[in-house]
Amino acid sequence: MNEYLKPTEFLDFDKPEVREFAERNSDKNKTATENAVSLYYAVRDGFTYNPYTLDLRRTGLRASNLVVRKSGYCIEKAILLAASARFVGVPSRLSFYNVKNHIATERIEKILGTNVLVFHGAAELFLGGRWLKTTPAFDRRLCEKLNVAPLEFDGTSDSIFQQFDETGAVFMDYLHEYGDFADFPYELALSEMRKNYPHIFRSEKYTKVPLVYELKS
Repeated sequence: MNEYLKPTEFLDFDKPEVREFAERNSDKNKTATENAVSLYYAVRDGFTYNPYTLDLRRTGLRASNLVVRKSGYCIEKAILLAASARFVGVPSRLSFYNVKNHIATERIEKILGTNVLVFHGAAELFLGGRWLKTTPAFDRRLCEKLNVAPLEFDGTSDSIFQQFDETGAVFMDYLHEYGDFADFPYELALSEMRKNYPHIFRSEKYTKVPLVYELKS
């Protein structure tokens, strides 16, 4: 498990900002599972989900970058949770998926040109002898707005985007799984995003700084 407990370029829990966050949201007197659950909620609700600002620079996708901000999107939040978990001794890794959001807001669907979200990120935590998938992306406030129950995590079972909303309508489909990674696969992620959203990367209206995009319709 050593590979899943070390600091990496993106899961940089050796940086003081990440260490302070993990320490503040964990307790040395609690179990690994209890600390993992606490960190999950700290990431889920402590950072507003924001898919409209994409900082795709290598430095922008490090845990130490997100932790000093107030919002982030799924990849960033998964990276922060995985990094924080390693700090408290919980092995972690990242996994990525293409998902279809059936109730995507008109705004983001118009910008992306599709309701398929490419390279959606999740954090996997090794607890109780097995890997558990967690997605701390959607904060409670957003879930209430979307009429979807927020994803809970108890440290004993997966916590991934639900297929149906509270009315029984289809909410999310998982279309493709990229696998799991000990660190963020930067080049693969960038390649997949460029392939699926080429108009964003070639449009000057979305960026003033290379690889930093403000997705305004």
